This record gives sequence, C-alpha cells and structure tokens, in this order.
Amino acid sequence: MKRTILILLLLLLSAVSTHAEVRIDGFLQGLFGGRLDNDNPTTTEYTASESRLQLRAQHWGDNGQFFGRLDFIYDAAETTPRYDWELREGYFKFRMGSKFNFKVGRQILTWGTGDLIFINDVFAKDYSSFFVGRDDQYLKAPQNALRAEYYSPVGDLALVWSPRFEPNRLPHGSRLSFYNPMMGAIIGGDSLPPVPEPEPKFKNGEIAARLTRTISNFRTALYFYKGFYKNPVGFIPGGTPGTGTPYYPKLNVYGASVRGQVVGGILWIEGGYFDSRDDTDGDNPYVPNSTVQGLMGFERQIATNLTANLQWQAIYMLDHDTYEMQQTAGGGYVKDEVYHLLTTRWTKLLNSELIKLSFFAFYSPSDEDTYIRLSASYKYTDEVELMVGGNIFDGNSIATDFGQFQLNDNVYVKLTYGF
Repeated sequence: MKRTILILLLLLLSAVSTHAEVRIDGFLQGLFGGRLDNDNPTTTEYTASESRLQLRAQHWGDNGQFFGRLDFIYDAAETTPRYDWELREGYFKFRMGSKFNFKVGRQILTWGTGDLIFINDVFAKDYSSFFVGRDDQYLKAPQNALRAEYYSPVGDLALVWSPRFEPNRLPHGSRLSFYNPMMGAIIGGDSLPPVPEPEPKFKNGEIAARLTRTISNFRTALYFYKGFYKNPVGFIPGGTPGTGTPYYPKLNVYGASVRGQVVGGILWIEGGYFDSRDDTDGDNPYVPNSTVQGLMGFERQIATNLTANLQWQAIYMLDHDTYEMQQTAGGGYVKDEVYHLLTTRWTKLLNSELIKLSFFAFYSPSDEDTYIRLSASYKYTDEVELMVGGNIFDGNSIATDFGQFQLNDNVYVKLTYGF
C-alpha cells in the first residue's frame, strides 16, 4: 500500500513538472545519539541512529500553490533496523476571491504565542523526535486537514477541520523509557500495546478556530478547539484491580492571546480554559480535571548576537480538593493545585554567525523537575552544517512530566547537507 501511494505521488510530481516549473530541494542528514544512563530499561543503547533524506516540491500557479514534503528514513537505533517514509506535507492552497483562502491536504498546523509551551496550540506534537535531537521542525506532527481563512475588517478568521483525530507521538519504551502509573515504575521495551484512538467517525473529527486582529502594535487572537486530549491521560479500569486501558478523553479549549513589541523586545501573553468533557464535575479519578492555564513571556536582544527570553506558565486545577482526596486514597502522586513552569532560551551567534550556541531550560518549582536542551552548530558551507547537542532530564519524582524521563539523558551529533 505504501509503495502504491509513493508511486502515485511521484507520478503526480512528474505530471505537474511537465506543465509548469516546480522547485525541488531538500536535505540529506545523519543523526546519531546515545544515552548516558546504563540503568535505562529500554532495549537499545541508542537514542538515534538514522539516515534521512527529505525532498520538498513547490509550485506556484495562477490557480493556487502546491507544496509537498517527503521524508525517507533508514533507522537503526532499535533492535531491528527499518526503512520507512512519511509524507509530512502534501497540500494544495488556493484563493477564492479576495477574502477566502483554502489549504487542503496533509499539513503542519500551528498557532499560539509560546516558545515550546503550548496552550491553544492543541495540534499534534512529536515528543519522541524532540527528545532525541531531530530538527525542531519534527516537533510538529502532520495532520490531514482542511483549513479555511476569511479576511475581514473585523479580523481574520481561520477554521481547521481534521476528519480523524491525530494524537501526540510519545516515547513508547523502545528507545526512550517513561513512567507507567499502573506499575508505579519507569518502564521500557518493545512489547507495549498501542493505545486505542477514537473511532474514525465524523463526530470524532477535530475542529479548531482562531480569530486574529491587530490592535496598535499588538496581535490579538481568540481560540476554540473541540476534540480530545492529545495524550492518553484517561483510563478505563478493568475487571480486576491494576488492569484497564488508557484512552484519549474528550476536550474543549477556549483561549486568547496577545503578542507585540514592548521596551525594545517582544511580549506575549496567552491563556486558555481546558474543559475536560468526560469529567465536568471533577469527580472521576480516571480522567483529568478541567484547568485554567496562563502564559507570559518576554524576549529581546541583550547584547550583540545574543538573544534571551523568559517564560512563566501557570496551570490551575479545578476541583483540586476532590482530586487530592482521590489520589491520596489511591496512593498516587498528588499534583499541586497550581502548577508552575519557568523556561528560558539563550541563543548566541559567533564567527560571523557561522556558529550558533543554544541553551533552553524548563524548570518546574511545583513539580521540582527539569529538562535542559543544549546544542552547538557550525555552518561549514552554505550546504553543510554540523551540530552536537544533548538532552538532560531530572526530577525528584518519577511521576512528573520531566522526572519520568530522568533515565533518558542523551547526547547526539548531526550532519546535514542541504541542496
């Protein structure tokens, strides 16, 4: 089936190229990484060992724009090496009149204001790629969607419909271990069963909307989302204690944001109400409670070729008293009523901007856990770039967001040739 789809895509590109000029570019990349902790229960010592070829094809015409992004991968990090490919983007974009834009097909969806913190951006993420050193573009997982935009004096309205739910891509134990609350331990391995997704029915499609408007120097936005939690944070208990099935609970999100220039830098503020539709009263211990989330960030250049930012996120859990009583009775980890997360990014350019040093840190004073991303890249030529980096996790509890990955510390080296 995959081979048939690939042949059809190549034939489509050939047909387009015979009638119009098509721009084709891409890159060839090798990524190799290994873990620093020998106690990790995974089945491999490698976090990455892959060769990747990405091809991009783009065509502009009088009637619209075609864009395709296709990845071919040979991955030897796990027990059995494998060849694979993924259509990351393949969409047609066209305009109707002067007020409507449409984008149809496989695409990367993103909005919101945070730097690696997501509130109203509830589109699919790929954290398995993010934690092993793949390019930042791979943090966003592709979705099949229809996107429509309407431009008016009141504001710009964007509507997105994904006919099938697309979950986050999370570590599944083969190369990155994680915390399993049912076992009360960090686990790894190749035999973990997949989590069932919502049935592919019309009613289970995802709907997102954003209304944006520029006011003075600030870009403001209102958001709405109807779908599911992107992580399988719900649980259906089985017939005997300690058994059951994780699932993706229903979710609505209502939010707003503002972003603009202030005192020589950029300020952003974002908030959202996460309506947990499977637990509206907060009394179901197997489904997350509804929350109110807020984010504030500021970035500016503080010296020549040195840019820094700082962010603060707070998440207030509704019906926390009920949640605390249930978790205490069950012997589980109890989250604070208000979760706090601080982040900072520092970027320094050296040697005529050929060398780039990057530091990004997440720290939660409430959960007492940390995640640090380090990298240094050197642009040898316009086509060739070498990067070395690392991912460091730590935490006082294995049940927190970053603490669960504390055995996954890794370093990597990456060589990219663009064409």
